[in-house]
Amino acid sequence: MRGIPKPPRPGPPKRAPIAPAEVMSPGDWFARRGWVPFPFQQEAWAAYRAGASGLIHASTGTGKTYAAFFGELLEAVEEPLAVTPPPVRVLWVTPLRALSADTALALEAPLRPLGLNWDIGTRTADTPTAARARQQKRLPTVLVTTPESLSLLLTYPDAREKFADLRCVVCDEWHELFGSKRGVLTELALARLRTFRPHLRTWGLSATLGNLDDALAALIGTTNTGRVIRGHVPKPVAIDAVLPPRVERFPWAGHLGLSLLPQVVAAVEGGKSALLFTNTRGQCEQWYQALLGAKPEWAGQVALHHGSLDRKARDWVEDGLRAGTLRCVVCTSTLDLGVDFAPVDRVLQVGSPKGVARLLQRAGRSGHRPGETSRVTCVPTHALELVEVSAARAAAAEGRIECRFSLEKPLDVLAQHCVGSALAGGFRADELLAEVRTARAYRGLARDEWAWVLDFVTRGGEALKAYPDYRRVVVRDGVYAVEDARIARRHRLSVGVITSEAAVLVRFLRGPKLGALDESFAARLKPGDRFTFAGRTLEFVKLYEMTAWVRLSKKQADTKLRWSGARLPLSGELSAAVRAKLGEGARGQFADAEMRAIRPVLEVQARWSRVPMADEVLAERLRTRDGYHLFLYPFEGRLVHEGVAALLAYRLSLRRPQTFALACNDYGFELASPDPLDLGAGALKELLAPAGLAGDVLASLNAAELAKRQFREVARVAGLVNPGLPNAGRTAKQLQASSGLFYDVFREHDPSNLLLWQARREVLDRQFEVTRLRAALDRVAASRIVVTEPPRPTPFAFPLLVERLRESVSSEALADRVRKMAAALERKAEPE
Repeated sequence: MRGIPKPPRPGPPKRAPIAPAEVMSPGDWFARRGWVPFPFQQEAWAAYRAGASGLIHASTGTGKTYAAFFGELLEAVEEPLAVTPPPVRVLWVTPLRALSADTALALEAPLRPLGLNWDIGTRTADTPTAARARQQKRLPTVLVTTPESLSLLLTYPDAREKFADLRCVVCDEWHELFGSKRGVLTELALARLRTFRPHLRTWGLSATLGNLDDALAALIGTTNTGRVIRGHVPKPVAIDAVLPPRVERFPWAGHLGLSLLPQVVAAVEGGKSALLFTNTRGQCEQWYQALLGAKPEWAGQVALHHGSLDRKARDWVEDGLRAGTLRCVVCTSTLDLGVDFAPVDRVLQVGSPKGVARLLQRAGRSGHRPGETSRVTCVPTHALELVEVSAARAAAAEGRIECRFSLEKPLDVLAQHCVGSALAGGFRADELLAEVRTARAYRGLARDEWAWVLDFVTRGGEALKAYPDYRRVVVRDGVYAVEDARIARRHRLSVGVITSEAAVLVRFLRGPKLGALDESFAARLKPGDRFTFAGRTLEFVKLYEMTAWVRLSKKQADTKLRWSGARLPLSGELSAAVRAKLGEGARGQFADAEMRAIRPVLEVQARWSRVPMADEVLAERLRTRDGYHLFLYPFEGRLVHEGVAALLAYRLSLRRPQTFALACNDYGFELASPDPLDLGAGALKELLAPAGLAGDVLASLNAAELAKRQFREVARVAGLVNPGLPNAGRTAKQLQASSGLFYDVFREHDPSNLLLWQARREVLDRQFEVTRLRAALDRVAASRIVVTEPPRPTPFAFPLLVERLRESVSSEALADRVRKMAAALERKAEPE
């Protein structure tokens, strides 16, 4: 469906009375736009009017928004016309506050033509103070909000009255919330709203998700039933790749990307408007500069969009995309979701998308109309990513999309919810427990766990019972409530579960703000340092009160901008598809352009070692002047390989004290040692047995330090530490020190504290994807391990050698050294 032109951003215009002649039927409204409702939309409307809840799953650009919204509109047009806008009837929850304005415009479009005297509003962190004040008196008929703002609204004593007329909640882009703490926060808010309104209908929208039944169960709660409605609307997706003119047979990560700049420029020139997605903000800045360097005449037609830029800059970019005045926008995941940019007809993806769902989501940003082809062109940053492109296309064609799984009982989120419920007029323990258990994440919450959470919010737990600041909730006559205004204010300022490194504002000495940097990067800057940010070269002047003051510089940048955040690992579905493609290559099948391009690499790999079949795991043993090397290639993704490598090194060290150097990538890992690593297939299977996995993985690492770092997030969400008042400037170092102190106190004086247990569990889940790790070890146990002894590093081993070199060699020296190594191997690879 076409995007709706964006009006000026000031407040809503005054409404003139609706004349009867102006009112049209819903069918006429669709017809006026040249649209015919799809069967899945009509199915959703009928289900809504029958009182049902559900999940609508359909491709991007096929009309999910109106599939969810028109059920309520069809119901409303049959009721007497309201003279004044009624109180809130529809709550629309969006994962990104940046989407709220566009969503509100799309929802507002049919209201007046259908004769509905409704008002529509947004409630996010960006909502002006005046609008918030109006909403304190009455919420608009349709309220577009985020999980955090909704949770904040539910902390006020009049929440039950405010939502007394609520009929429907729609969770947009549910796949982005489901399986995360933000999703759990939403589940708890929905449980509270259902307590207020037992017949509340809940609908979710999703475009890319594998396990729809699980997603539906989390959406509707344990006491309701619902249905999945699938939008079988033809939406062709074309996935291809920019093929390098020459494929190096010894690829290494990152070296190829910008060498394909001419092909990217040609692809952008071949369309009206393009989005160039990158996986990191640093890569985004780099490609923006490269495009302008290649085509200076594009100045003003090429733009930059990522989450660290100022909101006004991002709004300008989005308005330019809608108007069709921008030729190309270089962006990150900030443009993944929801916003309809009809002029966009090309999407390019720099580097591997790492997942099938992510690639399809980004492809859907182009051809954003029913029936139009969505096209995404991948720009590989090293040659082996061509296999990933071929694999992603095959997986997408077969409908193999990644699943997300609900979190189980995150107690830090529950503690926050309990304090918020105590603020909202108070609660009784048994009543709130019954309500909380209707949220799927807490369906198995035990009585002793509930008792521990209540003790934690009322006394601070065993270790903090002597400190009044941690008695946030008091109990009087069985009612739990917050009586301290300071605690109430502090809690409302910290509602939410989004935790990240403290941000430092970037601002010109004389001029506007540009965005924000990670505190850790800003703290290392010295006056005179130059770096590229927001598409400009800036000179750092000073850091004062959490603001980095800068001026424009005409000289070249001498400092590389870095943001925190781990690299995305290869997903399970894409990993399986890659193994299948390699199996085809091992059998001599090269059916598409990407596999034919990578064929020289696989032929050298097969000649010196082996290309594994889908039911094989390849191990390579190699001796160089640096020592002995063991390479193992499960093709399961970086995080899984980090866990497997640590596990193998730990179990080997139990047999004989030994020192190892480790390197991992998405395809495999390397163990390097000065001592021989004479391991056969049988020994490897024994060492990689799944038995005792969790304990050995924790023992193999500095698990206490990892858990201590993860505890920072847990402590922040649970309310033990908070960033302080706005602009107070508490640094990440201060927050880490505070949470670290709590961790040490709990470990020594309250070892049974359930937040410690949660931090350790999150380390296993996030650091090593322990569920996937166990599945990978089960697969290794069921596979045939093939051990080879190649005469020299193979194409699979080469990027792992480079990965290990990165730790000790500067980027410039690394590039020179790697080119010499690759050239030597290329000479050896020439046919005899």
